[in-house]
Amino acid sequence: MIDVTVQSWAGCVVPEELLYDLDYDVWVKVDDDVATLGMTDVAQSRCGRLVQVSWKAAGKRIVRGKPLSAIESAKWVGPFVSPVSGVILENNKISFDVDVSVSNRDPYGIGWFYRIRLSEVEELDYLVDGKEAMARYKDLIDETGLRCFRCEQ
Repeated sequence: MIDVTVQSWAGCVVPEELLYDLDYDVWVKVDDDVATLGMTDVAQSRCGRLVQVSWKAAGKRIVRGKPLSAIESAKWVGPFVSPVSGVILENNKISFDVDVSVSNRDPYGIGWFYRIRLSEVEELDYLVDGKEAMARYKDLIDETGLRCFRCEQ
């Protein structure tokens, strides 16, 4: 897990230092002009254990709001959507090939999905910080009765 300050509600963890696209349940960690993207704890809990992920290759240009991957879980099939535009530097296919549920166990650490070189840094303004994300997730968690959990190997 990323070593940061976290908030939690009903077992759902939201690191404060990350940015979030709450429409697509994606977290973003920015280092200079590189963004690491992953599925939030809330998303991995709502989806259930992942069973398959498709990947776009390094070098591919991507656009904010477009799918990067298709995710299939025990309860859901849908896209992993990019909250930023840029060029894919790397994907985490190797970790998922070893254990497809890596994001269920460690969504903010080894369970990351992509690293993107940002081409439109101003798009980060559309994202919310961890405090706002937690406040909005609390309402969703309370409305749905969601309880976050980590899948075991």
